[in-house]
Amino acid sequence: MTEAAAFSACPACSAAPAADALAKGQARALRETHITLSVPAVHCAACITTVEHALAAAPGVAAARVNLTLKRASVETDGAVSAEDLVQVLARAGFEAHELDAGTLAATQTDRAGRDLLMRLAVAGFASMNVMLLSVSVWSGAEDATRDMFHWISAAITLPTIAFSGQPFFRNAWSALKAGRLNMDVPISLAIALALVTSLWETMLSGEHAYFDAALTLTFFLLAGRYLDHRTRAVARSAAEELAALEVPRAQRVQADGTSETVEVAALRPGDLILVRPGGRMPVDGEITEGRSELDRSLLTGETVPVFAAPGQGVSAGEVNLTGPLTVRATAVGRDTSLHRMAELVAIAESGRSRYTSLADRAAKLYAPGVHILSALAFVGWWLYSGDLRTALNIAAAVLIITCPCALGLAVPAVTTAASGRLFKRGMLIKHETALERLAEVDTVVFDKTGTLTAGTPAPLDLDRYDRPTLELVLALAEGSSHPLSLALSKAIRAMGLAPARITDLTERPGYGTEARMGDRIVRLGRASWLGAAESDTTATYLDAGQGAPVAFRFTDALRPGAAEAVAALQAVGKEVILISGDSTAAVEALATRLGIGKWMAGALPGDKAARVSALQEKGAHVLMVGDGLNDTAALTTAHVSISPASALDAARVASDIVLLGGDLSPIPEALVTAQKATARIRENFRIATLYNVIAVPLAVVGLATPLVAAIAMSTSSITVSLNALRLR
Repeated sequence: MTEAAAFSACPACSAAPAADALAKGQARALRETHITLSVPAVHCAACITTVEHALAAAPGVAAARVNLTLKRASVETDGAVSAEDLVQVLARAGFEAHELDAGTLAATQTDRAGRDLLMRLAVAGFASMNVMLLSVSVWSGAEDATRDMFHWISAAITLPTIAFSGQPFFRNAWSALKAGRLNMDVPISLAIALALVTSLWETMLSGEHAYFDAALTLTFFLLAGRYLDHRTRAVARSAAEELAALEVPRAQRVQADGTSETVEVAALRPGDLILVRPGGRMPVDGEITEGRSELDRSLLTGETVPVFAAPGQGVSAGEVNLTGPLTVRATAVGRDTSLHRMAELVAIAESGRSRYTSLADRAAKLYAPGVHILSALAFVGWWLYSGDLRTALNIAAAVLIITCPCALGLAVPAVTTAASGRLFKRGMLIKHETALERLAEVDTVVFDKTGTLTAGTPAPLDLDRYDRPTLELVLALAEGSSHPLSLALSKAIRAMGLAPARITDLTERPGYGTEARMGDRIVRLGRASWLGAAESDTTATYLDAGQGAPVAFRFTDALRPGAAEAVAALQAVGKEVILISGDSTAAVEALATRLGIGKWMAGALPGDKAARVSALQEKGAHVLMVGDGLNDTAALTTAHVSISPASALDAARVASDIVLLGGDLSPIPEALVTAQKATARIRENFRIATLYNVIAVPLAVVGLATPLVAAIAMSTSSITVSLNALRLR
């Protein structure tokens, strides 16, 4: 099935707000001395050392540090070195890199919420242990003044601890109540408050029992569940912000006298002429007015083979100029560029996903009001029955504590954490808290081609069919170019143990190829149209040895490990597999035939992929999207659930719900099975929580459970839910 559709989006008006001159100067100075680079190929300690040493050795660099998790390098400079210079330094070291706008990423650099929860959890745990030690003395028979002293010491520890550690619940509960609604934090906050009020009441009346340890234990378990829930999504950052950070922050604007000046991209306007040097990315959408080169459009289309660029040709923001300088007349800048519109597509898709409600949230809609009503009825009933306010308050507190939704809060994150650990061992990182639940519903799997099902690097075919002199000549010409096909030829022929032929006057013709002199004849390696050769139906470069017709050297893209096994396994369990790619029709059809994929789509732009995924889902399909490029991010965020390889572009990784840490695709079918088991465990946990309430609540209502017994029962249910979740391991 071949389909193609044009990607279009209505441009949005943009206007950069004016800023204070001093503030702008300070911000510019900061950017000039601090440069952030994305280095996607970094994956180990040796990579970190190589990148840091290469950057540190560059003139003008004061310090360089690599963050392996984010695959970024932060470079401190003296202002004399540019980001383009550092990109070239890393290219010579064998690492692809591109500049990121550090200002755009500032909001995603820290995990304050996670650290805050962990700190509150630690404080609650430490205080809980100390109060429990004091409670042991009371349980052991301490009486009168001694017992009261231990209770007051416990109160002195518990009250400030609860005030500090319980803030996440209290804030959320207050926000919900102000909005006129209930959430899970309302009964939680009431349970903690009632446990404290009851304990203070008992202490002031010299009662035998105080429940400060119950309040602290309750807070500790609830914070543990909240932190587990946070960790399941802490890795995920806004893909829209990542995409925006990929926009070039500065550009070379050509002035009327022909010279160029470095300006902020925000200062560009349609009609401006921009100089884009080899290795640079397009800062705007526009049209080439001068120069010839080749463009790497893999960022936007996924197609690895560069395309020829000449005057009159349109270009898009984010494309990389490979071989020759280009002058581009801007037609769209800022928010109007195709790259920014793609970021908006991702943002829209992400906001749609945020409306997805987990099982726990849906259950809480009914659970929260029920807890309040039951506790209130118990209080009123016992007060009317006994006339003892103290007894009624104790029983109401016990009911509220014993029905506190701690097990309900742990039901989902405990399973997600256990399943995430199992899949992590198989090389898969779960990033979104509801990813497993959605993965269990998948019935359709959409694969990208280049970099996902294939390795994304061209490999020469049948080199052994050429004679030695021909290969040596090709090697000599290929080593004069940084074109991906030339690099692949050079690497493959060198691996055969051959040396380059002797040639002179080697030059590269940007956008065409390389030429040199060999003896008394001109030899060339490059495009078919340049050499007058017939175009091959596959990716190819051509050699004109000056002695007859040009010779074609064809290329293929090797399958990623486990690709064939993953497709076969998915089809075997009844999943529909579809291939969608921005590559040529011939290449996509060949791969689909090779893997036995019956439905495929070639020439797909980013909007086409997202539109196809949306169309499938409108028909009732639950789509898993597997992709690796910037061109896949809109589809990744539109899909029901998404997966990206670790080698994918930063924006694709953060847009996806699951990341494949290795290069093997075979764990994908296993992930679907694990997700189904995880969903079953979640439902089992809800049944455990329900059964616990059916048994425990009547005991509390009839007065057979004190607040302390209620806290112990609540903790037992939480532990049971956690143990059930661990069965996934």
